[in-house]
Amino acid sequence: MDRIAYGMIGGGKGAFIGDVHRKAIRLDDLAVLKAGCFSRDVEKSKAFGAELDIASDRLYTDYHEMAEKEASREDGIAFAVCVTPNASHFDICKAFLSQGIHVVCDKPLTWTIEQSEELAEICKKKHLLFGVTYSYTGYPAVKQMRKMVQDGMLGKIRFVNAEYPQDWLGNPVDEHSSIAPWRMDPKVSGATNCLGDIGSHIENMVATVTGKKIKKVCARLDSLVEGRTLDDNASVMVEYEGGGKGLYWSSQIAFGYDNALRIRIFGEKGGLEWLQEDPDYFTFTPCDGPKQRWSRGREAFDPAAQQYSRVPAGHPEGLYEAFANIYKPFILALGKQLRGEKLEPSDLDFPGVEEGLDGVKFINRCLESSKQGSVWVDL
Repeated sequence: MDRIAYGMIGGGKGAFIGDVHRKAIRLDDLAVLKAGCFSRDVEKSKAFGAELDIASDRLYTDYHEMAEKEASREDGIAFAVCVTPNASHFDICKAFLSQGIHVVCDKPLTWTIEQSEELAEICKKKHLLFGVTYSYTGYPAVKQMRKMVQDGMLGKIRFVNAEYPQDWLGNPVDEHSSIAPWRMDPKVSGATNCLGDIGSHIENMVATVTGKKIKKVCARLDSLVEGRTLDDNASVMVEYEGGGKGLYWSSQIAFGYDNALRIRIFGEKGGLEWLQEDPDYFTFTPCDGPKQRWSRGREAFDPAAQQYSRVPAGHPEGLYEAFANIYKPFILALGKQLRGEKLEPSDLDFPGVEEGLDGVKFINRCLESSKQGSVWVDL
């Protein structure tokens, strides 16, 4: 397949997440970066674009110009990647979708439910693909656990315990780092920090593996470091449609933890446990047998999961591969659509705009619950 042209908004020189996206896309060599608007500082943006070997006439002053001009080019980009802070996601995504350009966006998708619903409606009307980079769902072990749940190996889900502790905002001084300030600024981050940043990963991870939809939430969002406006710790009780309950905890003030996303799923027939910091392995415990440690590359993963495994067992795969495993099915599906081929459900093995909408609903309903004194709120 010829490489598909894409463009990037945000992710300028020194930006962590933009660099991760670009490297992840390059892993499978299915797409090539051809256009960009990398910074609000036009000179910096164009200088960085030149370093990336992008033609000068495809380095734009702003994203509006980029969307319009790329849409008018015969060789214009097929999809745009939005890696800007939360506040600008909606406007940027809408600008490109309105021009008929497919989109991949970082999470959380938007600030409000209404904004996410509008993006979903545009995608539906224009038949556009939309990916949301809930990166951790790209791990082969996560996809294998999803298949085991689908196959009934856990039976009916009774309870889910998921947590995501970090410690990088444990002290006030950390807010002066190169990353923290905008995340703690309501004008940029939105009405939440911790819940929207990492709590959203919990919601999507649980939904991906279990297939469960949240019925209602009871949340408490805390600002535990003195002087903060936004939350740095969040606790959420969950009830699922069709039965089952959950407890989610996300924190950025938990000293001793780097990036410790963990999920535990307990059903009538057994349980699953997976830790993001050791992503090639997970534990399955059947109700009538001993605990089993499954290893990517050794145990018989289902083909739908195994296809995302890139190296033999014992050679650790990590964040870049997980991101690449979001982009790979997105770009392959886009290629089929551009060729006029029919897409099958299996082609859409990436978080889409509806999953992004679910995440925004979760965030906003948790905010509502917390503001009302941690009452139960329907989703």
